[in-house]
Amino acid sequence: MEEKKGGFRLSYLILILVVVLLFCFLFIDTSNPGKRIELSDVDAFIAGTYNDEETGDRNLQMTELYYYDGTGYILVEGSSNAQSFPNNADYYFEYSSSNDINRIIEKIDIAVTEDGKTITYDTQRPSENWFLNFLPTLLIIVFGFVMVWALYRMMANSNRGALSFGKTRAKAYASTKVKFSDIAGADEEKAELEEIVEFLKNPKKFTDLGARIPKGILLVGNPGTGKTLLARAVAGESNVPFISISGSDFVEMFVGVGASRVRDLFEQAKKNKPCIVFIDEIDAVGRQRGAGLGGGNDEREQTLNQLLVEMDGFEPNEGIIVLAATNRSDVLDPALMRPGRFDRQIYVNVPDVKGREGILRIHARNKPLDESVDFKTLARLTTGFTGADIENMLNEAAILAARANRPTIHMKDITEGINKVLMGPQKKSRLVTEKDRKITAYHEAGHAILGKKLEHCDNVQEVSIIPRGMAGGYTMQRPDDDNSFVFYSKLMDDIAMSMGGRIAEELIFGDITTGASSDIQHASKVAHKMVFDWGMSKELGFMSLSSQQEIFVGRDYQMKNDFSEKLAAEADDEVRQILSFNYQRAKKILSDNLDILNEMATLLLERETIYTDEVNRIMEGKKASEVAKAMEKKEKSQKEKERKLREKQAMEKQLNDYKMKVEEGKKLLENGIITAEEYEIIVKDFNDYVKSLEKQPEKVEKPEEQKVETDAEKKPKRVRVNSTKKTEETVEKEDKSSQQTQKPKTQKKTTKKKDEGEDK
Repeated sequence: MEEKKGGFRLSYLILILVVVLLFCFLFIDTSNPGKRIELSDVDAFIAGTYNDEETGDRNLQMTELYYYDGTGYILVEGSSNAQSFPNNADYYFEYSSSNDINRIIEKIDIAVTEDGKTITYDTQRPSENWFLNFLPTLLIIVFGFVMVWALYRMMANSNRGALSFGKTRAKAYASTKVKFSDIAGADEEKAELEEIVEFLKNPKKFTDLGARIPKGILLVGNPGTGKTLLARAVAGESNVPFISISGSDFVEMFVGVGASRVRDLFEQAKKNKPCIVFIDEIDAVGRQRGAGLGGGNDEREQTLNQLLVEMDGFEPNEGIIVLAATNRSDVLDPALMRPGRFDRQIYVNVPDVKGREGILRIHARNKPLDESVDFKTLARLTTGFTGADIENMLNEAAILAARANRPTIHMKDITEGINKVLMGPQKKSRLVTEKDRKITAYHEAGHAILGKKLEHCDNVQEVSIIPRGMAGGYTMQRPDDDNSFVFYSKLMDDIAMSMGGRIAEELIFGDITTGASSDIQHASKVAHKMVFDWGMSKELGFMSLSSQQEIFVGRDYQMKNDFSEKLAAEADDEVRQILSFNYQRAKKILSDNLDILNEMATLLLERETIYTDEVNRIMEGKKASEVAKAMEKKEKSQKEKERKLREKQAMEKQLNDYKMKVEEGKKLLENGIITAEEYEIIVKDFNDYVKSLEKQPEKVEKPEEQKVETDAEKKPKRVRVNSTKKTEETVEKEDKSSQQTQKPKTQKKTTKKKDEGEDK
């Protein structure tokens, strides 16, 4: 409110300054001294022989002269400045000494005496504008007042800013547009939060059973799973104030500011209770105490201590629910996680296939999708995607469709959006030599063949030799379902499949390249986890050799391994055996299918990108040329379909434009703005376009032709329109019965009108 008052005062001051300036302009001297002449030209004015070459005036005669302060002002005969002279003069001259002006006066006296001319002269100074003399002083006063006022405001704001460090930066919201219906894939999470909303709306329902409202709810999950979105939905569903703040907003460079802001935050919440306080990224302020290397951050710990006290301290805070979100719950302080502070921990998991389908439908509500788009297939292809990933993927698909001038979003746009999110955009402009293209084609064909031949590998969705991100080519696999557990056989097949590129290079070119670096890292990582983490070693057995948790440097930097170096060497040997075994069996599979490897590489060199259908046809023994022709035919069919759809949309748009013109023309005709002939032309254009649609093969809904009513048709007719048809006898009987009940005078007039109607 203070800033509004200050703004009002500033506006009031500006208004006063504007009025003062307008008042000053009323008194500004608008005098005009006239045209400057030389001192020698004054004699010609006295004699009446001066000729002005610029204006063309000749024989100008002086009638009055005023002189003072070295300047003389002349008024000529017949001038329009006679009333305002000497403030407004016709001509002026400058003189340097009294001798000059005395000589001029002597000549004027001679002209008046000898020639009988009427010339007056005076040395009296004309009346001056008193306000102009006072104006500089007034401007200095006003300017000084403005400077003093601005300095006062600046000091007041600086003092208020210095004292506002301890004020919270939380933002209060009355409501948001996000509802629980806008969230999919988190049914259990929504159910937990719906209880909080219900508790706030109807607390008696719970208190009668002795239940208390939870003081804190911690939303834990990977980035992009919708933790903040769920908090917004709570704000949208509940009719209580919602106060939002980030964890980093508590900490400043000044000591004690964080604790002060926490106190101010809860004081604000107490004034608006019942309310919800949402702290996003709480790990910025709630990290475990005493975990700093070389000493802790005392300011951060003070802030955390104050937060602990406010949530559950000596003074209870009834009616205040604290919502917090983090993706690092492992680093939070145990005192913050205990019941009474954060009573509930809701784990927002990555959505499953059903949840992804629901998220896809929500984000696709405002996007035109082609009929080929299948949400179930997309939900299966987007395994591991979070809600943020799906939203970004559909947005990329819409951008790709717009870039290609397509009227709708196709399935290939969405699959390209998936690839763009996972690996980055395609780099078609990168200059790739023919030899590198051939190496990449055989490399990716090796991956694809092993992916199809190995029983437990995921289905191959796409194979491409176009560079994307850091990769020169890629083979994309997506699982058919969301399995929480992975079998030993699947891990072994996954390792073998990742070796297909290196083995294909060795078989075809007799040498190996550096292109398999990421494949080697992936295979080594999986084999290492099988032995060290998952206990899948045949020699070591059921044993874990590494920690499952991510190391928190402030707490775990002094930890050491719990196994000997000998055991570590045996584990390394086991990892090497797993990699060697899978390399040999993958090499045997590719050696037995060299013909398929050559055909798939040939198809990749020609088409650059192939999909599941093309991979399956090559695996069935089809030639690369046959598959390439089928792909071209499919692309032509799709382009023809898009062309027809664009034409149909253009015709529908044109038809709607004609309809709007007819409706607008009808309104203009009723208001008398256009004539009936002009309206008939508009209707004729509409009917002609409707007739032209009948010749179009596309299915466009054709409206009925419009008719222009004549004056005779606009007159009321005596035909009764009803859902039930009546015969003429029934109408006559009704007329007779109505005539009998009426007065004779009225009956006579009715009969006359009837006769006139029959004559017409």
